[in-house]
Amino acid sequence: MADTRTIAINVNGKAYTATIETRMTLVDFLRHELKLTGTHVGCEHGVCGACTVLVNGNSARACLMLAVQCDGQEVTTVESLATDGKLNSLQQAFQDNHGLQCGFCTPGMLMTLTEFLREHPAPSETEVREALSGNLCRCTGYQGIVDAALDAAKRLREGAR
Repeated sequence: MADTRTIAINVNGKAYTATIETRMTLVDFLRHELKLTGTHVGCEHGVCGACTVLVNGNSARACLMLAVQCDGQEVTTVESLATDGKLNSLQQAFQDNHGLQCGFCTPGMLMTLTEFLREHPAPSETEVREALSGNLCRCTGYQGIVDAALDAAKRLREGAR
């Protein structure tokens, strides 16, 4: 019989309680238990960044984290970024600057940049590239993603005025 544990977790502002196997990863919990499929499973080794979410506001690889480690924690996924079907500034900048192609890496990029832009409101191109160095994209060549991040930073600064 598998070892199980009951956890209480807040995901995107909503409280959940679930009894799960202690070996279940956070990405599997989000996708299979909560049906939040925006967080993607890529390499399952923490290398590609497709599974990046925020745990208590800090980026984390959901494929490397066990769901039980998030007991009592706040998890934020890509599903939380849009409000009432309206894209947030970062998502809109991705669309406007052709920052995505197939879209597989996009949720992880968006979550990484959500944390980064919160902490670096006026980044340089070099800083954006460094921040994204843990997120792999096989389609775009990164320039559109970097342009989107810089555009989003500008939009966020202007919106703060």
